[in-house]
Parts: sequence; structure tokens; C-alpha cells
Amino acid sequence: MSEQTRVLVAYVTFHCKDGYWKLEPRARADALRSLCESVEKSGKRVSMYQIFPARCEYDFFAWLTIDCDTCESPDQFFGTFARAFTRHRIHFECPLTLVGITKPSMYVRPHENPQEIKPFDDDRKPYFVIYPFAKTCDWYLKSKEDRQQMMAGHIRLGKTYPAIKQLLLYSFGIQDQEFIVAYEMDDLPMFSDLVQDLRSTEARAYTLLDTPIIAGMLRTPEQLVDIFGSGD
Repeated sequence: MSEQTRVLVAYVTFHCKDGYWKLEPRARADALRSLCESVEKSGKRVSMYQIFPARCEYDFFAWLTIDCDTCESPDQFFGTFARAFTRHRIHFECPLTLVGITKPSMYVRPHENPQEIKPFDDDRKPYFVIYPFAKTCDWYLKSKEDRQQMMAGHIRLGKTYPAIKQLLLYSFGIQDQEFIVAYEMDDLPMFSDLVQDLRSTEARAYTLLDTPIIAGMLRTPEQLVDIFGSGD
């Protein structure tokens, strides 16, 4: 991904508060529909995903993408989203947000990775898995050549699963994690196989953080309303 195409991505999880579940079904549907409308206006490209029951602390999350082409872009996005969400806090909370920015990988040559997710594409796959990621201090003390060699094995293994797409975001100095890793796929069991295989790569020994893993199922706003709003 080139410098000219850098974008800011935010994954925002939502949890329905106890008061939300005490509402009548129609009122729940209206509240959730209104939240989705506010969220969709906060990004240039927005997709929604069901989480529960894959995890119990989050019900669903939004994937928001904006152009990060000026110094003011992050400030404008954070302000826009905070204002949009304020009136929904009575019924919903955001237990976790993951924010990162794209940049060219130092381990893959430009335009060399056909498995890279294009954040602004409209064609989304049914499963989307995200997690924060950080390396150990020992990793950064190694030479670039040593790191490149270990990552080459990691990358080769990933290429044996061509149907699984990946997006890597950089969060250094923005949040606690260093990266956010996202995978998009049609086949969730196949992704589980990929993750198991990656556990045996040499670079795995230098992983400091790779949880929580959040698996999402692509949903339209109306599908979320049907699942979490109607109560049918």
C-alpha cells in the first residue's frame, strides 16, 4: 500500500446496555436502527458485523474507514464519531475501539500482495476477524535481515491460503498495541487452520500480544436490527 493511499481505520465494538433490553421490541429496533444510521455517517466506508455469541462482552462492531490525507483527518474523524455516538450512550457502550493507519510493509514489496484487503472496496466477505498485535522488545533488537528472514516464512505460509485476505494497520503511539491485524474470508474453519499453522513459525516466538480475537459476521443494519432489536 503506497503512501498516497494511507487510510485511517477504526474498529468500534458495541455492547447493548441492560436498559436497552428492557425496552419494548419496537423501541429496541428504533434505537438500534438510529445508532447504525449515526455510525454509517461517521466514515467514508462503513461495514457492520455481528459478534455475539462468538464473544459475550461485545454484541457487534463497526469497521469504519476514512482517507488519512491531511494532519486534520484523524481529529475530524474522532470528533465526528464522538458527536454521532453521544446521543446513543443511554442504550449502548463501546467496550473496545481499535484504531490504526495503513502504511507500506517493510517486508513485502509494493503491489506484491494480492491478498491485501482494499479498505474501500464494496465487495466484503462474510467473515472478518480482527485482533490487536504487538511484538516483543527482542524482536526490535534483531537486525532487519533477521526479521526479514523470519517474516518470509510467515508470508510464505500465508500464501498457501490465497482465499484469505489480510489488512495490517499500524497503531504505534496511538493505542497500546503496535498493530491491528484483520483477516477476511468465506471459510471460517479454513482461517482457523491458517492460525494454527502460523503458531509454528519462527516469528511466533516474538509475539507479545494477539488478543482479544474478535470474529465478526457481516450484517446489514437491518439484519442487526432483526437479531438484536426485534426480539422475534
